[in-house]
Amino acid sequence: MKLVFAGTPEFAEVALAALLAAGHEVVLVLTQPDRPAGRGLKLQASPVKQLALQYGISLAQPRSLRLDGKYPQDAVATQTLLQTLQADAMVVAAYGLILPQWVLGNPRFGCFNIHASILPRWRGAAPIHRAIEAGDASTGVTIMQMDAGLDTGDMLMAQTLPILDTDTTGTLHDKLAQLGASLMVQTLQQVQSGTVQTVQQPSQGITYANKIDKHEATIHWAQPAQAIVWRVRAFNPFPVANTVLAGETLKIWAAQLGGAAPTSDSHFGTILSVAHTGITIAAMNSEVVLTELQRPGGKRLPAADFVRGFDLQVGMRFD
Repeated sequence: MKLVFAGTPEFAEVALAALLAAGHEVVLVLTQPDRPAGRGLKLQASPVKQLALQYGISLAQPRSLRLDGKYPQDAVATQTLLQTLQADAMVVAAYGLILPQWVLGNPRFGCFNIHASILPRWRGAAPIHRAIEAGDASTGVTIMQMDAGLDTGDMLMAQTLPILDTDTTGTLHDKLAQLGASLMVQTLQQVQSGTVQTVQQPSQGITYANKIDKHEATIHWAQPAQAIVWRVRAFNPFPVANTVLAGETLKIWAAQLGGAAPTSDSHFGTILSVAHTGITIAAMNSEVVLTELQRPGGKRLPAADFVRGFDLQVGMRFD
């Protein structure tokens, strides 16, 4: 098929690579403008842009697609381009810009979105983070016919995936990216053959995955241990859970559930034991065992290495 692809991060790059490998003609890639990144804050092309350049695909990086928005010239230029190309479909994966109606109605078969959840659960910007944070047992990918709502379109294909106790947002992201790419290729095959079937999203079970804010990564030790462990996994690799001890903000990369330990409010965040296998902290009626930590300016270290360089004592308390 003759496709326009809209996406920005690695999740989208995997999908674009799969479409190209399947033999589709990608005539245009839309991706976010280059952003400052790294210590030098140099402008950096998105993973999708880098792949498009590698394959010599035409690129557009509009700051907005709203004809009545802040950058109408960007929107008008993109509109002219899309009208000229007359694509069969647009595939969208983690693009980052809202598509107005003039975009949705442009391709022959419309716009298809790869969404990293089983809709209508976790509509919105951060479905992978929120599924882990909530302790969901499974998630998946939905291929959706896009409409003007926020992830409200009809479903064309969906497949579930278990969330393992060892999964972080990073590991689950990679699995869902591969699954989403495969399902998108299958969906386009059905669109081409005229066998695709649409299913309206259920009206029950709607939840929203709000964008992740860095302040959410601060650990609150008055929570149940299980909730803290879920958040540590959800915020790995971004924005990374953190807590303060002796005036230092420590990043917590990995943690696991400890035993039940009734505690009073005055003990939340207190170090109960220090061992090479982990640092045990008191939480609400339970314990959290920190197994991978990082000091400011230091490296990520397993607990066994971390405790050799940080004089931790039983009774010290995290803020």
